[in-house]
Amino acid sequence: MTSTLSDFTAVLEQAARAFQDSGVSRPDADKVVEALLQAEKTAKQTAIEYSFSQLEGDWRLCFATGTRKIRQGGIKLKKGYYVPKIAKAQISFDSEVERIGNLAQLGALTLKFSGPARFQAKKNLLAFEFTRLQVCLGNKAIFSQAVRGGIEKEEAFGETAIAKLPFFAFFVVNDRLIAARGRGGGLALWVKSDRPSGKTD
Repeated sequence: MTSTLSDFTAVLEQAARAFQDSGVSRPDADKVVEALLQAEKTAKQTAIEYSFSQLEGDWRLCFATGTRKIRQGGIKLKKGYYVPKIAKAQISFDSEVERIGNLAQLGALTLKFSGPARFQAKKNLLAFEFTRLQVCLGNKAIFSQAVRGGIEKEEAFGETAIAKLPFFAFFVVNDRLIAARGRGGGLALWVKSDRPSGKTD
């Protein structure tokens, strides 16, 4: 199946709209995966460069794929799926202080991870390290602690090779949605949050 630029862009836009508006029909999951792969291929061919500031703000995870290792080496994408809206998953970027936040919420319980990040424009690659965890019940923080080396990891972050860090390689970035491939090989699509949660910690 081959998609034109307008085809795969329309699929991703519809998937984003459907996530935000239950009155919009969702594209089939296989079509969204194909659209993501076509968008990634096009970004590589056209050598588009983004900036950290374009990622600024809060983004709800809309769609993702898993991966599995294959016998010949490497990875293969698993079937894609829409993230249930009842389980909020959100990523946040603060380009001014170069930090990333990752939030997972189910009911009144919220887990917030945060840490330093740096962006490599030539590859549209954002490397990061989560160094702090905060647990909230409702709007009240009930637990906060450094994780994965905490201060030491933050101090060493600038000198740590990207190959040793988690990262996202972005291939779609606009004011409505972003898409990337993670270090583990999976694909993800986020939509702009309509309820900003503020700066990352």
